Amino acid sequence: MPTQSFIEAQAAALSRYGVDAEERFVGSPTVDGRAHVIVAGEGPAVVMVNGIGTPAAMWAPLMAQLEGYTLYAVDLPGYGLTDTTPTLTDDFRSTAVRFLSDVLDGLGLARPAFVANSLGSLWAMWFATDRPDRVAALVHVGCPAIVLDTSAPLPMRLLSARPLGRMMMKLQPPSPRQVKQLSKMVNEHVLPAEIATLILATERLPHFESTFLGTLHALVRLRGARPDMALTRDQLGQVNQPSLLVFASNDPMGARPVGEQLAQALPDAELHVVDGGHAPWLHHADQIAPLATAFLSRRLGSNAQRRTDTTT
Repeated sequence: MPTQSFIEAQAAALSRYGVDAEERFVGSPTVDGRAHVIVAGEGPAVVMVNGIGTPAAMWAPLMAQLEGYTLYAVDLPGYGLTDTTPTLTDDFRSTAVRFLSDVLDGLGLARPAFVANSLGSLWAMWFATDRPDRVAALVHVGCPAIVLDTSAPLPMRLLSARPLGRMMMKLQPPSPRQVKQLSKMVNEHVLPAEIATLILATERLPHFESTFLGTLHALVRLRGARPDMALTRDQLGQVNQPSLLVFASNDPMGARPVGEQLAQALPDAELHVVDGGHAPWLHHADQIAPLATAFLSRRLGSNAQRRTDTTT
């Protein structure tokens, strides 16, 4: 019962961090099914999009500290309870943009802000470029996937090669030990127990392997990022929305130097560096939440700010 195990792991992760959330399913023609969204909080809309292979509930440590906003954490296709399709990666960028548009339409959101990580950041910037009227601002936590000259670690590039990737997945199927090795690869060495269990439950879902390998194959190859997928400096110059870059000092995908290059390439960006690896909010949400809250308050306002203004 992989799906039931995932539901239980999701509930445990949200409970661990005290996130009082409801679940919604919205129609998505892009995946011929439904998208799953975790909704928490109250205030201006903020959509949260995670990286490859990780579900929406992994945002729980940060969701617990982002007050004054309605947070919509989205399971990407194949990861969590969102449906997927065998043709997901046939036209990957177009599919990403259409899927996010489906989600916003289904939730009735006109122009929210986005908080994103890794693959989610790549999708959010594609969406901001192709649908600029639907994105108010962007918060990138950790290095966005395949931006500028960055790529994926060697193990992920090996997994992108067919049929090598399928063979590697068979040799090392989902297990607590495999999740521990994954966390070390992204420099998040000791995962909170509920997060480790959540990742393992995600990897055991029926569509995970095919979606994960297909996504890697669409984005990278043994030599690095696929040129037609990587975000170039010129393409970054088309992301005109205000952007907050929260990079981590020990992110193997790209630390401060990449953040500085990205801040220069984006028309309206500010950079901050915090502790941690590729998913720094897992251990350092207390450093990230104040930065994100201040940025979003300037761009969107917030319920907390409105209460303060009224009191004053």
